[in-house]
Amino acid sequence: MGLAKTISRVELESIQSGMTQFYTPQSSHETILVQIPPHTVEDLFVHRFQTDQLLVVRGSFVLVILQNRQYRYIPLSEHKPQVVTIPRGVVHGAINLSNTPCFVVNAVLRHGAVDPKDYQPRKRPFPYDLQAAGAALKQFESTEYSQLIG
Repeated sequence: MGLAKTISRVELESIQSGMTQFYTPQSSHETILVQIPPHTVEDLFVHRFQTDQLLVVRGSFVLVILQNRQYRYIPLSEHKPQVVTIPRGVVHGAINLSNTPCFVVNAVLRHGAVDPKDYQPRKRPFPYDLQAAGAALKQFESTEYSQLIG
């Protein structure tokens, strides 16, 4: 199965009332606030009984997906509200190269009882390419910035 069929990245729809922007929350069985500390390079996780729906609410980080023995680096930032859905069985990790913590809301969909193995990190089969991760985030933020200023 190809990566495009497993990971989805969707900008949140919103409505505006005055200066306030309202975003549609994600349906979930459980909502978790996750802090990714500065200068974090996490090992990998794979969930057998849950789907993650990630939304960055403060800061930025790079989501790492491992598929077909290759890493894909997906930058996410508070400045562009998007939900990335990671279905069960997809191996993933996180990189925060910044000097500030990143806060992520995970609207978890459960497909069975909580399994402690879902939260045990796995060693990386080969090192992350931190330069590629940083470049992906830099390009994302620069594109994002140019879109913000028009």
